[in-house]
Amino acid sequence: MVSLLPYGDVDSTLRAMAGRAEGFGRHSIGGLHGSLYIVTTLADDGPGSLRDGCRRTEPLWIVFEISGTIHLSSYLSVSSYKTIDGRGQRIKFTGKGLRLKECEHIIICNLEFEGGRGHDVDGIQIKPNSKHIWIDRCSLRDYDDGLIDITRQSTDITISRCYFAQHDKTMLIGADPSHVGDRCIRVTIHHCFFDGTRQRHPRVRFGKVHLYNNYTRNWGIYAVCGSVESQCNIYEAGAKKKTFEFYTEKAADKEEQKSGFIISEGDMFLNGAQPLLLTEYRDESMFHPSEYYPTWTMEAAAHSLRDILQLCTGWQSICRPVD
Repeated sequence: MVSLLPYGDVDSTLRAMAGRAEGFGRHSIGGLHGSLYIVTTLADDGPGSLRDGCRRTEPLWIVFEISGTIHLSSYLSVSSYKTIDGRGQRIKFTGKGLRLKECEHIIICNLEFEGGRGHDVDGIQIKPNSKHIWIDRCSLRDYDDGLIDITRQSTDITISRCYFAQHDKTMLIGADPSHVGDRCIRVTIHHCFFDGTRQRHPRVRFGKVHLYNNYTRNWGIYAVCGSVESQCNIYEAGAKKKTFEFYTEKAADKEEQKSGFIISEGDMFLNGAQPLLLTEYRDESMFHPSEYYPTWTMEAAAHSLRDILQLCTGWQSICRPVD
């Protein structure tokens, strides 16, 4: 079933993922040109640990020879040119999350994040000034802050085939109105399943975000808020029917308050989910993904797509490909 989604062939060899993301994160090569680093312990630190591999400065393709839970006592910082590849095992992070700080060319694949505790603790925190990042086939739930937060001028990021559940503030893009440098942010989110998460699928303050072929159901406040190009997504309401939200804020370098802008094309609305009614078009707020990348794999929003996304997003029990 996974082969029905994009990237059906990236599991043919271990490093076939490098440079294969669709969208804004398409240039990420991770640890393509580095050695293979094998995680041999679930310990938070020390020889053979994931933390030891992530702090090394050279490119590495990191894999696991064991399954289990890694309890992080502090954020796990990931340095540039790293792939953290969970294929072939079942690795879950708890306690804290991953921090992508001033790094580039990161691939994170087939991992679970659950039960992050503490102030400002996100599953994956991307800030500041990080770029060329691809997060694929990860399951994220139940963190005290966000599941994935992208702020402080981090950009050129793709999030694909991920599963989000049991959470409030799911995904924040752009920190607050004072960080006007976040206008450079560019993110693609596709073929993800937001399953009963309350809000922020995503919440966009600054930047350009392209959503396509995602499935969002049973949200608690709204589905999407802010500056988004939305194509062929499926929105299935629960008790709350408002799909799109617009918050008015004043950017630090502007005189007037403004809200975000959303373009919705080909989206499916189920169980009373409200389609976009905004008719005011503002040139400075508009973009189309084709201005930034030539192609992406998209199908019409349909019940068949909804069924596939329920089965094929998040961590998958798949073999580790041969290097």
